[in-house]
Amino acid sequence: MSVGNAALAATLSLIDAVLSLFTWAIIVGAVLSWLVAFGVINPYNRFVHTAGDLLNRITEPLLAPIRRTLPVVAGGIDLSPLVLLFAIYFLRTFIRYLVV
Repeated sequence: MSVGNAALAATLSLIDAVLSLFTWAIIVGAVLSWLVAFGVINPYNRFVHTAGDLLNRITEPLLAPIRRTLPVVAGGIDLSPLVLLFAIYFLRTFIRYLVV
């Protein structure tokens, strides 16, 4: 393996790791929003508010464009995290194919 190929493989592996962390941020943000919506946890708790704000700031730049283009589902269910998770899954699969 040449130095260029090794650098490319390392870069793609780093991107894959970042996408994995971003996937977890989306999942935790969705679960946290459900727990707040159903009254399971108190949104006025300082930790809950800070964690929710952080996750919102991380994920919202990619979720907002999807929300603008995705039609509203009956019952007000937000499917944008699911669409983004599918896109990230596709990217991670493509990256793994390139690394091999």
